[in-house]
Amino acid sequence: MTARIQKGKLAIAKELYDFIENEALPGSGLDSETYWKNFEQVVVDLSPKNKALLAKRDEIQAKIDEWHRNNKFELEAYKAFLKEIGYLLPEVEDFQISTENVDEEIALLAGAQLVVPVRNARYCLNAANARWGSLYDALYGFDVISEEGGAEKGKGYNPVRGDKVIAFAKNFLNETFPLANGSYADATRYAVEDKKLVVTLKDGSTTTLAKEAQFVGFNGEESAPVEIVLLNNGLHVIIEIDANSPIGKTDAAGVKDLVLEAAVTTIQDLEDSIAAVDAEEKVEGYRNWLGLMKGTLEESIEKNGKTVTRKLNKDRSHKNLIGGETTLHGRSLMLLRNVGHLMTNPAILVDGVEIYEGIMDALITPLLSFADIKGQNENKNSRKGSMYIVKPKMHGPEEVAFAVELFERAEQALGLPAKTLKIGIMDEERRTSVNLKNCIAQAKDRTIFINTGFMDRTGDEIHTFMEAGPFVRKGEVKAQIWFPAYENRNVMVGLQAGLRGKAQIGKGMWPKPDMLLDMYKTKIEHPEAGASCAWVPSPSGAVIHAIHYHQCNVSARQQELLKTEALPLDDLLTPPLATDTNWTEEEKTKELENNLQGILGYVVRWVDLGVGCSKVPGINNVGLMEDRATLRISSQHVANWLRHGIVTQQQVEEVMQRMAKIVDEQNANDPEYTNMAPSFDGYAYKAAYDLVFKGGEQPSGYTEPLLHAYRLKLKGYTGD
Repeated sequence: MTARIQKGKLAIAKELYDFIENEALPGSGLDSETYWKNFEQVVVDLSPKNKALLAKRDEIQAKIDEWHRNNKFELEAYKAFLKEIGYLLPEVEDFQISTENVDEEIALLAGAQLVVPVRNARYCLNAANARWGSLYDALYGFDVISEEGGAEKGKGYNPVRGDKVIAFAKNFLNETFPLANGSYADATRYAVEDKKLVVTLKDGSTTTLAKEAQFVGFNGEESAPVEIVLLNNGLHVIIEIDANSPIGKTDAAGVKDLVLEAAVTTIQDLEDSIAAVDAEEKVEGYRNWLGLMKGTLEESIEKNGKTVTRKLNKDRSHKNLIGGETTLHGRSLMLLRNVGHLMTNPAILVDGVEIYEGIMDALITPLLSFADIKGQNENKNSRKGSMYIVKPKMHGPEEVAFAVELFERAEQALGLPAKTLKIGIMDEERRTSVNLKNCIAQAKDRTIFINTGFMDRTGDEIHTFMEAGPFVRKGEVKAQIWFPAYENRNVMVGLQAGLRGKAQIGKGMWPKPDMLLDMYKTKIEHPEAGASCAWVPSPSGAVIHAIHYHQCNVSARQQELLKTEALPLDDLLTPPLATDTNWTEEEKTKELENNLQGILGYVVRWVDLGVGCSKVPGINNVGLMEDRATLRISSQHVANWLRHGIVTQQQVEEVMQRMAKIVDEQNANDPEYTNMAPSFDGYAYKAAYDLVFKGGEQPSGYTEPLLHAYRLKLKGYTGD
């Protein structure tokens, strides 16, 4: 039995109650009785609406399933059917969003965006501090720089590799901040003269920047600066100079590093990247967010035999060119992703029933943000007094409207000014994609973010068309016409709704955190598509991706896109069904191996260890970033092939058991890991099994209900 504190109708797990009473409420200006009374009223008022919206999801899906069982897919008939059942809605009149009090990182700057599990304090701090990152370190440590020609990373410093890093960095400077004459590779001295950057070259000549306005400040003496501050496309690059440092000694001008403004924004995540099934785990995430907002979060780690304490970085400052000082924000601007509308959580009960977790998040997380909203902290996040909440997994405009109502009620309950809570709308469900303009219209005075999330969106695509026929192989899904239409229409609808200069338009995660060369070669497609942010898996990834925002002026690109037409809705409505299912047995087996190994590798860590997002070795032992979105697509894909007889239950079970043994081997060096084989009767294996064989029954194909149920069983939870 969970120990609970009764406040009116609310039965609150003692761990959560104590956290609110002893850590969150003090200093907020709110008294306990008023807080819990208002909390109860919002829960009582809005829970029936939440429940009705979820019932509508099920009703609509049941009608779609029935239609596909009785009809061969034909686009015009299908569109008429969707309109008839209220799935495809008449488009609202043109409008422009009117969101106010938005920080420049969201409204104006284009750059890399990190997403990190807020339950992990070290990751939280690393991400918050990833606003600034060393280009030299990011290049040296990853495969952007080849190891050919004696440039291996090795254990100690390799000067051959170091030279390659420095050459790459100076080429970046040449391309981004070109000199009027010559190359940064030939620089022997930097100085400031008459408010200009003067660079001495090895032939004794001097030069300045081709675009002198790119030089915005420095630190140190004008004749011997220690930092040169440059600006391009709104992002800063700092040349650090120290001729006495190990790297600076090797450079003719004493340059020791380039520091890039990298992760401009970060999503601290309470949703897909964490496992939080009860009060204990929710409080861990809540406590870290509170520490981030107060500026007090710290984490001590052992590094090279020493204890290192990590905390939030301070702001940066430099001398500007008019005789004063300019302060630059020292940390990534943080958004918080709350959970969606689906799940409940046993942390709080009303009349013995778990409350909706999304309602709980909306009433607790703004309380935790009071110090920042009211400007009572030294390490400020928002300088505009706003809180940015990313809201996932909403199906259509009614559900966005409900989120807005929930935010309004939370503001009233907490005594916050109206529209303090801004909303990020994740376009990752099909009913949202086809009605995106209407969705944004429901939150036009709160919207600060839209994005595409390919994995969840694909999972919903498969589930929506579960009865229509077998899907193409997973690797071919992006090659179907729905995908470019989805990515393009998200940007175009956002631009037409006035998000340019007011809100972010985002793109999804790079899934291979160790393969940053491939990311460097390809991820520029995101800013070129008009996205002002895109997800990266690490601070080093943020530094590398930051280069793309120097290569592409996103604001100018968005202006160009506004002159073009969006790809047609018909493309978006065309499902990626296989027209030829004559796959060989080997092809089908490989598809199952890929899907099932990924499912097992992720689920075993989620259920057994409570790890919601991690780098999981894939079938080819390449580390892949896995979360519930990747799990959703893999499990739904296997469920779809089972449903249409492409594979049999016996085939899937045989491959699943074989893949469980491989996953066990991949985790053999983890002392906390529990093998799935040979018994195949642990909670993790059972969860993975059900995700596949009961995949068609899961609401919208979501993985959370089964994952939560099995982790709660593992933790011994039996209900109250």
